[in-house]
Amino acid sequence: MSLSVVILAAGQGTRMKSSTPKVLHEISGKSMLFHAIDASKAICDDITVVLYHQASRIQEEIEKHYEGIHFHIQDAQKFPGTGGAMKGVTPKNKRTLILNGDMPLITKESLLMLTTGDAEINMSVICLDVPQGYGRVIIENDKVQKIVEQKDCNEKEALTQTVNAGIYCVDTSLLEHYIPALDNDNAQAEYYLTDIIKMAVDANKTVEPIYVKEEEFKGVNSKLDLAHAEEILQRRIKTEWMKAGVSMRLPDTIYIDSQATFEGECILDNGVSIQGASHIISSHIKTHSIIESSQIENSDVGPMGRIRPDSILKDTHIGNFVEVKQSTLHGVKAGHLAYIGNASIEEGSNIGAGVITCNYDGKNKYKTTIGKNVFVGSDSQLIAPLNIPDDVMIAAGTTVTKEVEKGSLILSRTPQKSIKNFFYKFFGNV
Repeated sequence: MSLSVVILAAGQGTRMKSSTPKVLHEISGKSMLFHAIDASKAICDDITVVLYHQASRIQEEIEKHYEGIHFHIQDAQKFPGTGGAMKGVTPKNKRTLILNGDMPLITKESLLMLTTGDAEINMSVICLDVPQGYGRVIIENDKVQKIVEQKDCNEKEALTQTVNAGIYCVDTSLLEHYIPALDNDNAQAEYYLTDIIKMAVDANKTVEPIYVKEEEFKGVNSKLDLAHAEEILQRRIKTEWMKAGVSMRLPDTIYIDSQATFEGECILDNGVSIQGASHIISSHIKTHSIIESSQIENSDVGPMGRIRPDSILKDTHIGNFVEVKQSTLHGVKAGHLAYIGNASIEEGSNIGAGVITCNYDGKNKYKTTIGKNVFVGSDSQLIAPLNIPDDVMIAAGTTVTKEVEKGSLILSRTPQKSIKNFFYKFFGNV
């Protein structure tokens, strides 16, 4: 398809009440602008993002995740508004699809729908019972006649229920002719992209209304909108994974990142949070456990376990209140109340309650390596850097600070003392 995409992301987003640019606010683990870029990349390879407010910050974030994106900086002082954003943009293909960077719910299928047909302009239209706040689309004989912004509506136009959803597919040759001709003679003194519709109609060009679902074309302008969009996207994500075979107990209580993936038969209990690019394979994640950017295979976690980023668990049992960070565990049991950080532990090893890998000295992080069939007793501290070979037993309450031999028992305790009748003497009962 000979198609270019322009994503408008220049606005200040003042209603977000945040120092973070509006389009960088995250929905299901990904900036809302990135959702729009992903949908666009699925249909074309010529994508331009128009920036102005905090442009360098947004561009830097985009370039961390994508290659081949073009950028245009709007001259918002001379040419404010959506029409001003398009001044100087030079799409290379025959057709140009224009969308907004604050539409994270848009899908590839909906964008493709807007590119069909022979009309010079296709524009997205929504029918609303309460159209307050939207530009009205005046349609006669199934053809768009004009768009009137909310603040410019007369009494009759304000009653129109067909509204502009904000995405257009336009013959690029028309953009080249109409964008330079835009003026700002309106209530806001801005250059409206919507004015190209009237120009096209006056020139007897065909403008087709493409009726779309409000949900997909929902713009995010506030923290409330952000929360609503998150709910919608989470429902989509969980629906698709349940269709793919993932079992979820009370799915409305579960969070799944848009980057997370599942394989095999997985079970997610209520309150589970799967964050980042986690990959879960044939595993059971139990109530109120958190998995962050980690791989879990043939394992169970929780309830109330936490697996922090860059961890790999295979054939492993992680019980309640166990935290694992940047560690690889293969065939390990850690039943409860333990912290395992920057560690590698081999099969057959058991980590008792209250065990801690002491991996940070205030300046640097160090690694703990534990071999096969190692028994670490409760309330032990493993002071990294440390290497514990196969077949070692570490007694409860032991602090391990140096290398040990295979097959050893490691015991480090203060000798127990007993003072006869101390209780009675202390409290004066004797």
